[in-house]
Amino acid sequence: MNSPLTLAQQIDLQITAGGPISVATYMGLCLTHPTKGYYKGSDPLGAKGDFITAPEISQMFGELIGFHLVNVWQQMDEPKSFNLVELGPGRGTLMADILRVACRAPGFRDGLKLKLFETNPALTVEQRNRLESYEPQWLENFEQFDDGPILVVANEFFDALPIRQFIRKPDGWHERLVGLIDGKRAFGLSPTPIPNETMPTAVANAEPDSMFEVCFAGGEVMSRLAKMVAKQGGSILAVDYGYARTQTGDTLQGVRNHAYADVLEEPGETDLSAHVDFGALAAVTQEVGLAVQPLATQGEFLTRLGIAERAKALSGANPGSASDIQIAHQRLVAKDQMGDLFKVFCAHSPGLNPPGFAA
Repeated sequence: MNSPLTLAQQIDLQITAGGPISVATYMGLCLTHPTKGYYKGSDPLGAKGDFITAPEISQMFGELIGFHLVNVWQQMDEPKSFNLVELGPGRGTLMADILRVACRAPGFRDGLKLKLFETNPALTVEQRNRLESYEPQWLENFEQFDDGPILVVANEFFDALPIRQFIRKPDGWHERLVGLIDGKRAFGLSPTPIPNETMPTAVANAEPDSMFEVCFAGGEVMSRLAKMVAKQGGSILAVDYGYARTQTGDTLQGVRNHAYADVLEEPGETDLSAHVDFGALAAVTQEVGLAVQPLATQGEFLTRLGIAERAKALSGANPGSASDIQIAHQRLVAKDQMGDLFKVFCAHSPGLNPPGFAA
């Protein structure tokens, strides 16, 4: 039953009744509350939404990932049946661009079993409309795969999973919590310290008042996927903003109407995200025997795959749009735009050599 209370009122009541909640619990409620969560509402993408993702900027992004995936598929001897999986497919734009290129490879379309994982009902409708000809299936968990290798794509998926935050004090690490002060949501600290020796080695000697973030949900998702890929073969490609090794720092942010917003205001109306610890995700995949490519920036990855040449070809074929194509190219690869901020992670079956990464 849909409560007449706003999500903000429900969160405040929960805190009043049970005490302060973790940042992860707060993020989970804000983003995925069954009826009032951010990702349960309307389409958040594009000019009318809160943010624009790389696939919405240019078709080149998806086309080059399509080329990457075909190359991996070919390295696996072109399996007659395989799973192509996207986590958080948005409007289906990225997958449509991927498949427009990939299905030109003889045999790719015939063996394709398309799987999508989505929590937003409005976006699911758009995905169905855009990808219907490929007969997609929507996943409810990360074990619903057919036989054959698994190729996973995740663009801006892991950054939206809930994180926990801890701050170092003289007596140990204290978890950061969301509580109420004079009726307003505010950050505070758990009074119970966590001994320093229980924290990752990478932050063991952190300075006083340093913050450490951990995304247990991301580790769990990656672990489940990695186990399936280790069993059936394939690769996991993730594009997101983040860092290569576990470190300290506060990366939790809110975005509303294309501008930064207070994470504690307008719960359910604000997109919340945090940078991804790719080092932690790499460790999870390596534990089950997958190989991991050196982390690349988005600019490096797309440039190695030939985005400059693709932009030139598109401009030649569409001279009236040449200026827009070059602007999109720079927005995707320039260091001061998306090029350095976003990273590309790839874990895969041993023996494969996915394109787009440093040798």
